[in-house]
Amino acid sequence: MSAEPGIYDVIRRRRDVRAEFSGDLVDDRTLLRILDAAHRAPSVGNSQPWDFVVVRDRETLTTFAAHVADKRLEFRDALPAERARTFEPIKIEGITESGTGIVVTHDDQRGGPHVLGRASVPETGLYSTILAIQNLWLAATAEGVGVGWVSFYDTPFLADLIGLPVGVRPVAWLCVGPVDSFQEVPDLERFGWRARRSLEEAVHWEQFRG
Repeated sequence: MSAEPGIYDVIRRRRDVRAEFSGDLVDDRTLLRILDAAHRAPSVGNSQPWDFVVVRDRETLTTFAAHVADKRLEFRDALPAERARTFEPIKIEGITESGTGIVVTHDDQRGGPHVLGRASVPETGLYSTILAIQNLWLAATAEGVGVGWVSFYDTPFLADLIGLPVGVRPVAWLCVGPVDSFQEVPDLERFGWRARRSLEEAVHWEQFRG
């Protein structure tokens, strides 16, 4: 049986959303469907090392947005002048505009000391959490809901902001909300930051070629 064309369509439409949030909140029923899809991701040894912290408190959103803005300026100021000019118009987050943040966390101790399949490659625990994020993102796209991954922050700051216990770390802050539209071309390509590699460059047969 061939795969449904719909899944390929969703993969092609998926975007890292920044500026296209409509300003409406994603309704709880839709949000829980999206989180259910994330929670159904495969995980090493069925350890399910993820949790999802839903943040809607305006003060928390504003506090995190201010922190991210500071980190953005630090990054810009560290760039060579030409790259700084290219970076300047690129929006890196939609924290307050989306109205909903989902912090995906990772607990490396989930499943105990003997997680089946993790002994030789301990990173498979973190890979599992990343798969949950991918599930979430594709499900959201199918629902017409945008997702933006915010990565300009200090991990201890975010962990303290949402009260994470010792041993649990944030992997991603995802801005989640309805969008007016999805961009046809990803932002980093549209603004000239970096072009996409072709499939031919990424596929190797039998052995890696330089």
